[in-house]
Amino acid sequence: MSAPDSTPLTATPPPVLPLPEEEDEQLHSRGIADHDATRQARQQGVGQRPGTLVIREDSLKPRLFLISYGDDFLEEREYHDYGHLLTYFRQHPERRHWIDVRGYDDLALMQRFQEDFRIHPLQMEDVLGDYQRAKVEETEDGLFLVSRMTEFTRLLDIDDDQLSIFTGPNYVLTFQDDYEDCLEAVRQRLRSSRSTIRKRSSLYLAYALTDVVLDHYYPTMAAIGDYLEVLEERIFQGNSDRRVLNRILHIKKDIVRFRRLVYPERDKIAELLRLPDEEIPEEIKVFFKDCYDHAIQALDLAESYRETVSSLIDLYMSDQSNRANEVMKVLTIISSIFIPLSFVVGLYGMNFQREAPDGRVNYLNMPELYSPWGYPVLLAVLALIVIGQLTYFYRKGWLTKR
Repeated sequence: MSAPDSTPLTATPPPVLPLPEEEDEQLHSRGIADHDATRQARQQGVGQRPGTLVIREDSLKPRLFLISYGDDFLEEREYHDYGHLLTYFRQHPERRHWIDVRGYDDLALMQRFQEDFRIHPLQMEDVLGDYQRAKVEETEDGLFLVSRMTEFTRLLDIDDDQLSIFTGPNYVLTFQDDYEDCLEAVRQRLRSSRSTIRKRSSLYLAYALTDVVLDHYYPTMAAIGDYLEVLEERIFQGNSDRRVLNRILHIKKDIVRFRRLVYPERDKIAELLRLPDEEIPEEIKVFFKDCYDHAIQALDLAESYRETVSSLIDLYMSDQSNRANEVMKVLTIISSIFIPLSFVVGLYGMNFQREAPDGRVNYLNMPELYSPWGYPVLLAVLALIVIGQLTYFYRKGWLTKR
């Protein structure tokens, strides 16, 4: 039964993919922020002793959640004092526990976790660094797993957060830097009295957490796929402009980044499957094999979308080339119409005089200049030339989209 002070979590909402006119400015500002974050991450810890714990400036105040469970009971609550949580944890060694720490902005608390759960300083440094690639390491009590949780945001960017998992004989300890996550499905399964997680070891809970992270890759990829369809439709509708190309290049970077997240996840699970049965029993490896299949499928989707993006770039360039050709065709037709008109007008603009200064008449010098119907006839001839050219162009299909 849940305690009164337990705090329910809200599930991650499905991604929304608007295409507002001001999104380019948002993407530009977001790109600058990403560059700054990358630069700070690279500079963080430069020259420091290995194992030095450093709290990032933008870290959140830690919140402590504990779910204690067994075959026929469940207790879920949020603790505001670490001492009370540790006391409860040590008083009930017969139960299995999920300790969920969200937020890092308390160095003393992180050091207490490191001491009480015998976490290696280098591993705690990886936890607080929060930009560690997916991996698995052995610890004194069990395993240390790192996964990357992903979400496709309203700014058309992939937001990824680190999930650090420590396993022990009767516990799973997780660290993450945000209050919201994609793990609510696991919590809901634990709350069910028929949950398989309650009946299995803590390693099965670690598998369930890893599996839900992998499952959450599919909504991310589905959102990217929907967005690619929107971009493709805009290109086919003839609404493509420079901003569409910018969005295609931006989503291409997201897909490349996603592939960099999934590849280590696949390698991590493959390494888990190679561990001896003393570390991971064969009955648990069966489930991790399913995770491995999910990682492979996510990679296949990423590869497919990367090819789609390349095709969109080619399609955009082809569309721009076709539009340029259409413009050139119109300009060429206009020029072709005025070429004979310019010839006729230029011919009669040479001004050869019919009558010489001494009074002699030059009969070969444009006698029609003095004809009373010369000007209307010339206009009629010019009009007939234009009509004849337009008729010829139409029959050739140059004035239509045939």
